[in-house]
Amino acid sequence: MLLRTIPGVGPVKASAIVATAGDGHQFRNGREFAAWLGLTPINRSSGGKERLGRISKMGDRYVRRLLVAGVTVCLRHMKENPDRVDPWAITLLERKPPRLATVAMANKTARIVWAVLTRNERCRPYAA
Repeated sequence: MLLRTIPGVGPVKASAIVATAGDGHQFRNGREFAAWLGLTPINRSSGGKERLGRISKMGDRYVRRLLVAGVTVCLRHMKENPDRVDPWAITLLERKPPRLATVAMANKTARIVWAVLTRNERCRPYAA
């Protein structure tokens, strides 16, 4: 299964994602898939001033919890193996609290999941 090539996605998460989302072609892009899972921030912008709030939590609760739990485990492994870490995650953890960084990384993982589902390609971790 191609989803298991994504860091933080194992057999349980992969089967749950395929069972709920199918092949992912019903979503136009990865952001729409992440929004369907409830991992995107609520937009409360007005008058040209951008204000992003908390995540919406409007989507599939089970898959969202699985993704956040998987990224939390990846963060714990980052401390043990710093050479196998995404540089983006390191800078994110320097700027944001750990829980907020975890949800942001789960959002990114959801977008990667959508790309793997729709393109039928293996994940290339930390590719530029």
